[in-house]
Amino acid sequence: MIRLMTAALGAVLLATTVQAQENSGGDIPEPRVYESTGQVNANGTRVRYTVTAGETYLRDADGNPTASIFSTTYIADGHADPRTRPVAFVFNGGPGSASLWLHMGMFGPQRVALPNAQDDGAAPYNIVENTHSILDVADLVFVDPVGTGWSRPLGESEGDDFWGVNEDGESLAQFIRIWLTENRRWNSPKYLLGESYGTLRIGSLLNQLEGSYNDVAINGVALISTVLDFRYDDTSDGNDIGYVGLLPGFAATAWYHGQVDRSAWNNDLEAFLAEARTFAIEEYMPALMHGVTLPADRQARVVRELSRFTGLSEDFLTRANMRVSLRRFQRELMRDEGVSVGRLDARFTGVEVDGVGEDPETDPSFYGIDGSYTAAMLDYFTRTLGVDMTEFYSVIGGVRGWNWDAGRSGNNNYINVAPWIARAMRQNSDLKVLVAQGYYDLATPFFAAELMFNQPGFDQDRVQFRYYEAGHMMYLHEPSLEASTADVRALIAN
Repeated sequence: MIRLMTAALGAVLLATTVQAQENSGGDIPEPRVYESTGQVNANGTRVRYTVTAGETYLRDADGNPTASIFSTTYIADGHADPRTRPVAFVFNGGPGSASLWLHMGMFGPQRVALPNAQDDGAAPYNIVENTHSILDVADLVFVDPVGTGWSRPLGESEGDDFWGVNEDGESLAQFIRIWLTENRRWNSPKYLLGESYGTLRIGSLLNQLEGSYNDVAINGVALISTVLDFRYDDTSDGNDIGYVGLLPGFAATAWYHGQVDRSAWNNDLEAFLAEARTFAIEEYMPALMHGVTLPADRQARVVRELSRFTGLSEDFLTRANMRVSLRRFQRELMRDEGVSVGRLDARFTGVEVDGVGEDPETDPSFYGIDGSYTAAMLDYFTRTLGVDMTEFYSVIGGVRGWNWDAGRSGNNNYINVAPWIARAMRQNSDLKVLVAQGYYDLATPFFAAELMFNQPGFDQDRVQFRYYEAGHMMYLHEPSLEASTADVRALIAN
């Protein structure tokens, strides 16, 4: 039986709906806004808060509405001085994903409790008070970009006006400025928390907020499952560095599923991955750079080590020219058992009907959680927060034709917003970066993030890496949820 806990845990939720009214033109209704109150035990602290869930209109230079951004804001009671109360803007990725994953999985006052690395099945789902919420240290604003959730273009605008690296950053930067003004929070410490493409979004936002005008200085960013420079995990023809970025993630996956000899490393995952990193840089990458000129004896040695780290057969690795794409790895690692491993979270497995197929049928780590998060988010909106909106809520996939051209940083085939983050750090001495990575995340591999941050331009003293024995959505794993929220809390509290 589903246990739907109100944020008040025994208190009566007071909900007030600000009804939509027609504007003077009669074409576009006024923004719909729904207010309520609640409380949560966050990190051992009872936090009472006001929730505002609703629409904010973006406008052009003439004041005409161009888009509606749906967001959910939690403001804790008892903090009158904005200088002492941080605010965090929270985004998911895709591009094209609403913010429900971080909302109902990691930071919000309620979360979905799922079995570890298993399919979520069908409703009812268990929705519980999120004692790991970071509302004890920051007010939270969960933001759905245009085309996600209930956010949409208005007037003569179209989705293409907002669907791109720069377009997305511009619209969300406008939203942040509007929010800061309407809530009188310009002098509050400000944080950006993003997952997956949300980390690339943070790079674009820093370019918009701290670029030419530099009017919004950010105190810190949490990059959760980081992808800033696509070179380091893309295995398109000719980009051998992508195989290097993936290798330690492949090794972690093989370790988890018992496809390598753990005893050779005394069952020490950290020692195993440290050696995998060294092999990837010092032996595997030079071998790939040699191409067809690599001596046969050296190739045989590299293949043996590749097999030792990845659990794949030497014959398969030789026939693949030592270059195994992500999808091939997902399918090949446990082929003999008739399953593939997940992309977002390689701990998940999915049954494969075609025993000789090259690619997995789909990603078992996505269909393993999608139903539960959608149901939980909409149930929470409608039953707990009193949101009375019947339009289609786009969880993910509603955005098409993304414009990956980001100007100077997009001069090649691989988008790279890392220079924008490095520049923001050079021009803002308070900006700190937390990089949170799951070992079993093959969508945004941890080693790819390390390679990217090893490049010149970053103040390494202000970049902190944290690792979890989980996947892309590390909050699916209870110990990793506890550890990751503690790390974000420390970023903000310090």
